[in-house]
Amino acid sequence: MELTYKKIGCTELTEAHIGQETTLAGWASTIRDLGGIIFVELRDKTGLFQLVADPQVNPEVHEVLSKVKSEYVIQVTGKVSKRPDETINSKLKTGTIEMYPTNVTILSAAQTLPFVLEDDNVSEDVRLKYRYLDLRREKMMNNFQLRHNIVKAIRNYLNDLDFMEVETPILIKATPEGARDYLVPSRLHDGKFYALPQSPQIFKQLLMVSGFEKYYQIAKCFRDEDLRADRQPEFTQVDMEMSFVSQDDVIKMTEGLIEHAFKAAGVEVKAPFRRITYKEAMEKYGSDKPDTRFGLELFDVTDIMEQSTFEAFKAVIAKGGTVRAIKIPGIAGYSRKEMDDVRNLAISFGAKGLAWITYMEDGEVKSPVLKFLNEDQVKAIQERGEAQKGDIIFFVADHPKIVFDVLGRFRLYFGQKLNMIDESLHDLLWVVDFPLFEQDLEDGSFKSVHHPFTMPALEDIDKLENDKGNVKSIAYDIIYNGNELGGGSIRIHDAQIQEKVFHALGLSQEDIQNKFEFLVNAFKYGTPPHGGLAIGLDRLVALLLRAQSIREVIAFPKNSAAKDLMTDAPSLASEEQLRELHLKLRNLPKV
Repeated sequence: MELTYKKIGCTELTEAHIGQETTLAGWASTIRDLGGIIFVELRDKTGLFQLVADPQVNPEVHEVLSKVKSEYVIQVTGKVSKRPDETINSKLKTGTIEMYPTNVTILSAAQTLPFVLEDDNVSEDVRLKYRYLDLRREKMMNNFQLRHNIVKAIRNYLNDLDFMEVETPILIKATPEGARDYLVPSRLHDGKFYALPQSPQIFKQLLMVSGFEKYYQIAKCFRDEDLRADRQPEFTQVDMEMSFVSQDDVIKMTEGLIEHAFKAAGVEVKAPFRRITYKEAMEKYGSDKPDTRFGLELFDVTDIMEQSTFEAFKAVIAKGGTVRAIKIPGIAGYSRKEMDDVRNLAISFGAKGLAWITYMEDGEVKSPVLKFLNEDQVKAIQERGEAQKGDIIFFVADHPKIVFDVLGRFRLYFGQKLNMIDESLHDLLWVVDFPLFEQDLEDGSFKSVHHPFTMPALEDIDKLENDKGNVKSIAYDIIYNGNELGGGSIRIHDAQIQEKVFHALGLSQEDIQNKFEFLVNAFKYGTPPHGGLAIGLDRLVALLLRAQSIREVIAFPKNSAAKDLMTDAPSLASEEQLRELHLKLRNLPKV
């Protein structure tokens, strides 16, 4: 498309344009004055193109370009010419052509930038403060071009399957979905608040009640969570819902979407993807988002330790705990300090202690727990762990939830430390058959593993009242290289089952009425079986780019302290604003 200030993008020019006059506009990226002849690399969204000004050829143009500094915005007109062979730059897409402009106009001057765009060692805080400059960098521009391509592929795929894109509200009623809501005070309704949506979950289910059947949305979501490297207060997800579907239907649809999204990033993956149960994921890998690009699988030694004389482990087992182990190869030569570091690492992960057996290269077996084990038990542990000379087997005993978490993180630590992970792999799998609830180890209360609208496995509905810990759900997560890309479930479409789940979560009838009356009522007017899934778009793009943080693929992100360094948000409200919202602040920390 020919625009007012430019006829073509910089890298859209090719040797086919040689001899043709055109007009370009962009930023002066690099300026070099070589003995009077000025070379300027002009940059626009598409990339770089070289301009040349010779005072002997066009003194007026040379005079204007001599005033141009880095990041000035300029417009040039001239004929495209072939570069001399000795000046060809094979690293540039336009490295065989250039332009001697016949006219140059300075559209906008620029002050000296606070950092050099080509410098990759600039601190993230500086980059975020001047994000509009950071985004000029080729790397960042490429990140967002890829994000656009992925979103375009996803939209095309879903549109071709007759999905309808529908926008759901941003100002909603607060609902319990596992994280804190961002609250928005209402000026018109004294003392009342909207919440920003943690997800469009309830509204997309209501769209199924409405008969839309296939919905999607590139949805903005908000969660006031504790800070983590891969979390942001606001994020984007690809949200989907379908009526008259089973788990297999949703999984098949999602696998096609993943294929298309990955292909847009130049990655070929082939469905169907492997499926493992939640139970298998936890028992083998200690995680419900297992990285299966390497081994180091956990194994159960509860039965062996129960027959030992190790009273500390036996006491854990007697209380319903478990003893699991992991074999780490080739580290039998670790020093005492290195073993102390490993023990401290396990404790930092939540273990109360760590035991081990070392299989030395000379055949000797060493362990602080050998005195509690007989020869047959030592041999059984070695066989179960397939331990060889040079290996160490580590043990953790505790409640299963703690054991799996500790050893799962232990496994990832050693997988990375020992370079066992093939970073070239694109490992996709499904985790299915999640429990419906998880129990808090402190107070014994139950909460939803996913959310309270997840359908229980039909054979487990009778357990909702008296055996909540053993109720499975019809839920599924898609995992990529040990990261959860997204998750979903078949939803509850029966008002009675929904009320049973609410009661199992400890909600009173009054709670249900106050928070979910509209949803429960909607289910009474004919609700189709339905299910769906949401994929974290920011995380998907970041993982495909091998980016260190999702901040690299969000245009204007918050920093690790949830602050926008560019606009200085969050900021204080004026007294007048607070008065209009009927708010009064108290006990504020001194600034």
